Amino acid sequence: MPPFGDDISRLILDHPDGVTPVLVGEDALVAARPELAAWLAGRTAFVVTTARVWALHGDRLEPLSRSAARWVVLEVEDGEEAKSVESAERLWNEMLAAGGKRDSRLLAFGGGSVGDLGGFAAGCFLRGIEFVQVPTTLLAQVDASIGGKTGVDLPGGKNTVGLFHHPRWVVSDTSVLATLPREELRSGMVEVVKMAALLDPDLFVRLEERMETLLAGDPAALGPVVTAAAAAKIGVVERDPTEQGDRRLLNFGHTLGHAVESACGYTGLRHGEAVGYGILFALRLALSRGLDRPSAERIHALILRLRLPPLPELDPETLLAAMARDKKALESGLVWVLPRTLGEGWMVDGVPSHEVQAGLRAFLHSPFTLPA
Repeated sequence: MPPFGDDISRLILDHPDGVTPVLVGEDALVAARPELAAWLAGRTAFVVTTARVWALHGDRLEPLSRSAARWVVLEVEDGEEAKSVESAERLWNEMLAAGGKRDSRLLAFGGGSVGDLGGFAAGCFLRGIEFVQVPTTLLAQVDASIGGKTGVDLPGGKNTVGLFHHPRWVVSDTSVLATLPREELRSGMVEVVKMAALLDPDLFVRLEERMETLLAGDPAALGPVVTAAAAAKIGVVERDPTEQGDRRLLNFGHTLGHAVESACGYTGLRHGEAVGYGILFALRLALSRGLDRPSAERIHALILRLRLPPLPELDPETLLAAMARDKKALESGLVWVLPRTLGEGWMVDGVPSHEVQAGLRAFLHSPFTLPA
């Protein structure tokens, strides 16, 4: 790609299937337009998006539509509801009916759910077509769009059907974040805290210093944070592209978080909010395994500053059953991702089930309290 201005960061993810440039910054879509136009030239282009995102930001893609031979917009449901086998099947049928070919293109234009579904649809259609991630939420820009993980949900668990299919580009235009509600920014910020706590202490300090500004959606303030979080994730993915080792560190807070989402029927709490509760619970396990209290208190305090919505009344047995079905679980049991100290995480197995059960009951009674 050609050089960009100082406000655009260009990161590179090397993976077994090639290279994915990741562009971050205000007007990143404008900066990426020449290369994306060449990629689309003469092809059928499928845009997977939601009605809300298309109404807010569809005009940003309009210049690219002139490069494609055909431009087909495929709208899907908002949120986790889109991530179903039925939604994927509908996309495949619509793409086939529209004359999709092996060299057709797909743009996933929306939040993390759109990216997961769109990438999954692209990876399976005619055994795989190229696609681009254009994430429009903070959560998707810092995490979901990077690393090639795609998938849909089954009734028994989240992301239980999927594949690795890396996008040709990721274009994270931070100017679109200004239209996000504060609740959506909060959800994404939990994922930033997750990565900062285990991978980047300097980013963690930035979050402590500027959290209120970031939650206000200031694109200029968010740009460096999105870049740092994306760089942290790229480093982990390059070391472990198929999640056999270090990449599992990115699941900090997700073991309980996914169970909470499942128990709530994927309604009421956003993904990041459920992960925030997962982080608070994981800190309890980490404290009993050597995490120094000052680090635990700093992570705990930063999550509390996000003002998570109330946790619904949940049955601990239902949560335990959901965790047992988690896609990260091994035959030997659950693997917990825990902070060892600020900036360093580790994976712990062999946590006794009675400890998890007792700890979970206490946590549900008082989720915002860090035990003495």
